[in-house]
Amino acid sequence: MAATPSRDAPLDPARTAILVIDTQDGIFHAGAAAARPYFFRTARDIAIPNIARLIAAGRAAGAEIVYTVIASLTRDGRDRSLDYKQTNFHFAPGSPETRVIEALRPGEDEIVLPKTSSSLFNSTNFDYLMRNIGLDTLVVTGFLTDQCIDHTVRDGADRGFRMVCPVDACTTDSEVRHQQALAAFRGYCRQASTAALLAELEVAT
Repeated sequence: MAATPSRDAPLDPARTAILVIDTQDGIFHAGAAAARPYFFRTARDIAIPNIARLIAAGRAAGAEIVYTVIASLTRDGRDRSLDYKQTNFHFAPGSPETRVIEALRPGEDEIVLPKTSSSLFNSTNFDYLMRNIGLDTLVVTGFLTDQCIDHTVRDGADRGFRMVCPVDACTTDSEVRHQQALAAFRGYCRQASTAALLAELEVAT
């Protein structure tokens, strides 16, 4: 039997995907500054710059960069999860709200998956794709810490992926919610600073 890898083992870019969750124009936009001030400020000043650093370092080291965006497959959203229907959460396919924000724009050969559930494992073929590529480590970044990040970390851990969450490359609507979420899913992943993960990726470059 192969030895169980340590949760704190350094990243191996050849086995790693940097996962960028829901960093799209329909979530982060100027209107959020008034409606969701904590989210807007921490996304703009902390999470997005750190995600950009991780993307750049991941690309340089040869890691896979994968994006998700909330986007229905049908114009009326009839394919959405029950939760998204009940909360009236719907972005039509190809609409401006589904575009990844300019600061984190995908490369021309990077995967962008539309999803209609909190965890991309439930509404995309992400698991299938990662196993085809030969990846077993997922660095989970983006929005929101206590919703899609939380659900994805837990689902990935149960499916046998090594989950890593850079605690300063995700955010939500308050510091309390952010910290409570990190505490709640700590047992399912490695939690580290962006700086620590960047150092590991740079060593591997």
